[in-house]
Amino acid sequence: MALQEELKSQGDFLFKYRSYLPFGLLLAGLIFMVYNAQNISAADETWLMGALKDTAIFIGLLGLLVRVLTIGYTPKNTSGRNTSEGQIADSLNTKGMYAILRNPLYLGNYLMWLAISMLTGNIAFILIFTLIFWIYYERIVFSEEVFLRQKFGQTYLDWAAKTPPFIPRVFNWKAPNLSFSWKKVLRKERNGLFALFLVFFLFKTIAKYATDHTWIIEDTWLIYGVMITGAMLLILKIIGKTTDYLNEEGR
Repeated sequence: MALQEELKSQGDFLFKYRSYLPFGLLLAGLIFMVYNAQNISAADETWLMGALKDTAIFIGLLGLLVRVLTIGYTPKNTSGRNTSEGQIADSLNTKGMYAILRNPLYLGNYLMWLAISMLTGNIAFILIFTLIFWIYYERIVFSEEVFLRQKFGQTYLDWAAKTPPFIPRVFNWKAPNLSFSWKKVLRKERNGLFALFLVFFLFKTIAKYATDHTWIIEDTWLIYGVMITGAMLLILKIIGKTTDYLNEEGR
């Protein structure tokens, strides 16, 4: 098989199972956190390690914001999670977040998982994670771009020629055709905020126990965050199961 076809085949496979990548990151990150907690005391922690841990939640929220701004403006059957049917694109997104970069959802994913890796306070781990993420998603993007090029032809090529794949070019912003839809965001991204706070809570709890064998969490804001976002998620799931309130025509 030629390299181009091999990359396409790998990308199709990774696209289908891309939701499983985070589990490996979580396990590796927990191992690093436990190791640091048991071998590096608070007095020995460098300012960089502390800064990485303290700013991690903001990076994670930034990643979620990127996803929200992307999904809130997109029509139905674009930027979705419909992996069982393969890749779907009824139209080509070229405005809003898609005017400043070609893969805004993957940038959002990277920032959210970067935040988790930052909790380790370990630069080596962060760099290794970034390399793995790049190799993993590079193949997915390659597969997607083959699909989009075949479906939209010159229109896609013209857009891709002026739109960077991953690093935003913010001055390229163009107003989306559709208005922002909170209903679509709440329907599609309702798990994200709770998952972010829950993972942070679990990491902090395990690191605390590894340090002094107690389960006391000093970051009360994190406890409240898990409770509030968990309640929000439950309410949204009930609304989604029992009503059509979050559904919108064409979104």
